[in-house]
Amino acid sequence: MSFGDPNNPYGQQQPPAPQGQPGYGYPNQAPQGIPPQGGYAYPQQAPQGQPGYGYPNQAYPGGPGGYPGMPMQMPGLLKTARVLLFIIAGLQLIVGAFALLGAAFLSSSDYTSSSASEVAAGLIAALALLAIAFAVWAIVLGVKFGKGGNATRITTIVYSVLFLLSSLANFANTGSNGTAGAAAGGVIGLAIGVVILIAAVNKDSVAWFNRPRY
Repeated sequence: MSFGDPNNPYGQQQPPAPQGQPGYGYPNQAPQGIPPQGGYAYPQQAPQGQPGYGYPNQAYPGGPGGYPGMPMQMPGLLKTARVLLFIIAGLQLIVGAFALLGAAFLSSSDYTSSSASEVAAGLIAALALLAIAFAVWAIVLGVKFGKGGNATRITTIVYSVLFLLSSLANFANTGSNGTAGAAAGGVIGLAIGVVILIAAVNKDSVAWFNRPRY
């Protein structure tokens, strides 16, 4: 089969290229189903999960009353119990100091027998020291509310129970032969003890004392 005159000065003519075959003056075409090389038609996708590509950094969840990413805040009821502990401690320190002064005055008094005055002075001094010890305990608990753990919460429960028992004893004594003011003081003491106990067993307080520390 001839494809032209060999004496033609323009040279031998090329046969027509078969359809779908590369070459013969036609630009190369990529086979169907294969994307073009070089990445000019499809932009590269950014790797997922890398920070700084439009994804905000993951924040730790907040605590009771807080927002995600914020540090846990002390519950309001626990703050109230903390203030009450400091108030109780101040009152107990004042009562203990005056009781010690009364015990010292009674022990040196000349109006009573020496044996009776010594017994009364010793009893008053013991109660004064007990009040001062409870005051120091309350101050330590109030201070440790900020950084203390579950042991602080359990100790607060023990303190509140003992405070309630002492308030009940005082209320019973004042109710039988005391004045109306003493009875009101007993009621206030019971209310304070209940508030401290509820604050120590509240679920938000439990979460506060068991919070992770970094």
